[in-house]
Amino acid sequence: MKRRTFFGLASAAGLSLAVSACAPMGGGQPDIVDIAASNEQFATLVAAVTAADLADTLKGPGPFTVFAPTNAAFDKLPAGTVETLLMPENKDMLVSVLTYHVVPGAVTSDQLAGTRTSVATVQGQDVHIDGRHGVRVNNARVTQADIMASNGVIHRVDTVLLPK
Repeated sequence: MKRRTFFGLASAAGLSLAVSACAPMGGGQPDIVDIAASNEQFATLVAAVTAADLADTLKGPGPFTVFAPTNAAFDKLPAGTVETLLMPENKDMLVSVLTYHVVPGAVTSDQLAGTRTSVATVQGQDVHIDGRHGVRVNNARVTQADIMASNGVIHRVDTVLLPK
């Protein structure tokens, strides 16, 4: 299947993402960073987002779709990888890895169900999404979908996505 943006994917599915992307996600809901910070499963992700100075961006209006790796996902990386990424001299690499987990727009699992496509991340490279049997993003499985935030949606994944 040819490459599409999430906006193209939404159109292909007969959905109006442009309308949903402009609509508020809900008054009084916490934002993406607040939700992640309140869940111990995302402690490593929150530390990485903080080290990369991306917290203010992810607290912004968005909307964003974040494929959020858990602590267990980070633990699957080779020994020392997380510590190396968190070093100040590796900030650019850390930003690249983290922004590879973010797609513009708020996309829910029902918009991905039954589809197979590639979409551009904020980092610039594509991720491959297969929504035919659950949802997979590259080699990561979405283990909890549709965690709604005031500025987007979080999908918990079991593997850290690494750009090429």
